[in-house]
Amino acid sequence: MKQETGIREQGSGITEQGSGSAAATRDNPSLASKWRFISPVILLVGAAVATVPLKLYFSCGHDFDFHLVSWLDALRSWRQGIVYPHWAISPNYDAGEPRFLFYPPLTWMLGAVLGSVFTWQYAPLAITFVLLSATGFATRALARQAISNGAATLAGCFALFSPYALFTVYERSAYAELAGGFWIPILLLLILKEGQGSNPERVSLYRRIFGGSALPIALVVAGAWLSNAPVGVMAGYLLAAVSLAVALLSRSWLPLLRAATGTALGLGLSAFYLIPAAWEQSWVAIRQATDDPGEMIENSFLFGRHHDPLLEQHDLELWKVSSIAVAMVAVALIALFICWRGRRLSGSRSFWIPLALIPPAVLLLQLPWALPVWNLLPKLRFLQFPWRWLLVVEAPMALFAANALWSAVRWVRTMVVIASCLVFLGSAAFAALAFHQNCAAEDSVPAVVGAVRAGKGYDGTDEYAPPGADDSLVAMDLPAACLVSNPATTLGGGDPDLTPDWSPDQGSCLATFPFDPAPGLDNLRHKRVQAIASQPGFLILRLREYPAWTVRVNGEPVAARPLRDDGLMAIPLPAGSDAVAVDWTTTPDVRLGRSISSVVLLFVTALGIELRRRPQPKLK
Repeated sequence: MKQETGIREQGSGITEQGSGSAAATRDNPSLASKWRFISPVILLVGAAVATVPLKLYFSCGHDFDFHLVSWLDALRSWRQGIVYPHWAISPNYDAGEPRFLFYPPLTWMLGAVLGSVFTWQYAPLAITFVLLSATGFATRALARQAISNGAATLAGCFALFSPYALFTVYERSAYAELAGGFWIPILLLLILKEGQGSNPERVSLYRRIFGGSALPIALVVAGAWLSNAPVGVMAGYLLAAVSLAVALLSRSWLPLLRAATGTALGLGLSAFYLIPAAWEQSWVAIRQATDDPGEMIENSFLFGRHHDPLLEQHDLELWKVSSIAVAMVAVALIALFICWRGRRLSGSRSFWIPLALIPPAVLLLQLPWALPVWNLLPKLRFLQFPWRWLLVVEAPMALFAANALWSAVRWVRTMVVIASCLVFLGSAAFAALAFHQNCAAEDSVPAVVGAVRAGKGYDGTDEYAPPGADDSLVAMDLPAACLVSNPATTLGGGDPDLTPDWSPDQGSCLATFPFDPAPGLDNLRHKRVQAIASQPGFLILRLREYPAWTVRVNGEPVAARPLRDDGLMAIPLPAGSDAVAVDWTTTPDVRLGRSISSVVLLFVTALGIELRRRPQPKLK
């Protein structure tokens, strides 16, 4: 029988209420007011504690150089008036690659901003602190839907100190993926609220669809895709699965419809990135990101072991993250059991049950029998590693653990807080030691910054190379333009096991020429060479081939150009004085993506204004 305190389902341990949760409003007004100020301070201090070891014992994670070079090149582009660059000039030793076209923009833009505010030595610490703080705040916001303020704050700390978050920081320096710690809890918050609200029939269908969480979901979907492509894939599948669960539990089709609407609008908002990134994949060797043995789903299931000596280091990393996976899922399930047995799952079943399904579902995806699922679902293999799904376990694990440990008895709460603080401090110290990656001399922040600023550049990314080209063949210290008689001439030499190095005494160039400034144009997207050729030949530029580049010699377009094994641009040149102009062009797919994003942005803005101007009917 329905009562004012709600309906308790016998044997389930779940208290069903009409809207919201008694636990979420358990704090008295004065205490709730205090928590409003205390919670942010606690989470910010927690993020600082998790970041401090990075300052004391800096770790150059697997992706660190990639991100640092991206930040430097983004800032370099901005200073030349390029707001949204597509071409990064420093990779491949200043021959460049279309990195910014394929890699989502939010984190490399954030890194560039932080690098311009702080010194580059502190930019990695700043972005780590910002993203861990965002993880804590987002998880707390999700937890506040069901548990008290203090417990929700503890959940935020559990999330930012989770083993996978610390592994992502110290072992991988995967800042873009770390941003998913914010987007995933917010996405869960928006869709799970759908199962707790009411939608009276007198509200129009239009407002029932758009007046809920459809627009916020659109912003979160766009944010996930614009932060990290694997996070975007996971967010899409998570949204679909959780929306279906909420729809079935609430016996309403609205959660599915709002999720579908929000997804469509979110993809539209991010079309300026998604359409070019999808369309131009055939212009680069993008499959190297998923076809490399170390990055194949089949080789990364839980505790996998391989006889291939090339996978020895991969297996060591896999053992670490497999241990993390088992630990996180175990903590989540044990805490869930404690909450269920102690009848702590107060609130709507539509909130708790979808969260409870996430850890076991992620665990199943770590096992070899799930391979057909990875092969069947579109773009799922793009994640490369099954354990990336641990990102979506962070929030449920943190919420269940905090709810299981929190107590109404003050001295018990005090003991829980003290013990948790000790665990968090120990976790940060352990992560700094266990996940630490040594910085080689050439990988340190000063060395990378110095190489980029000196125009020496850095190594490239295999999946962004021209099809058939080999990044390892691009020589260091190349001249801007090298005149040769044979377009296949090898530039650079030295130890075959090391990066080739070019020098004038090798005699590979008949003549060399600098890049001349293009009057009124930036020198990142517009290259000019005034060459004098004593005989017909080929001008090899310190610039990677890409279809977006247009080439003119003496004002005439040059479309047919020979392909080199190193992917450098080789331009046929007649004898005499030749003016060579190479310009980056806006391709049709880029214009299409920008047009779609502009239209959807206008629609979303107008819709948001219209919904705010027309208040909804009061719900009884």
